[in-house]
Amino acid sequence: MTDTEDLRIERTLDAPIELVWAMWTETEHFAGWYGPTGATIPRAEMDVRVGGRRRIDMEVETPGGPMTMAFVGEYHEVDAPTRLVYSESMADGAGAPGETSVVVELTGLGDRTRMVLTHVGVAPDSPGAQGWAMALDKLAARLAALPG
Repeated sequence: MTDTEDLRIERTLDAPIELVWAMWTETEHFAGWYGPTGATIPRAEMDVRVGGRRRIDMEVETPGGPMTMAFVGEYHEVDAPTRLVYSESMADGAGAPGETSVVVELTGLGDRTRMVLTHVGVAPDSPGAQGWAMALDKLAARLAALPG
């Protein structure tokens, strides 16, 4: 970890809090939006309970062909539908930085939801920050595409 600020992103999403919570905690929803533009999630295992483990395999296209990165971690807080905290680290042996922590805080605003994402250990000007911005754009698009 560096001595920089942690990444913090605030968004207001056009969906009720229960649906936004499902996007973070149900495998089929999470796999549909997670990762930067162009990334796919061929494997998502999420045991969403305190002490539960998670593994997300993300495939991205690189100039040398497809590359798969695995992210693993554990759920530390699960307070449906308002707060989710989990650890995350790379599992591909590529020498990535150590464990980080993701905190998702949701506030219901009727048919909208205020979401605050804090990724402790990821700098606001890092590639990880750019990836989160793209992923959250995909999340908003997925929510908008759902029948309402």
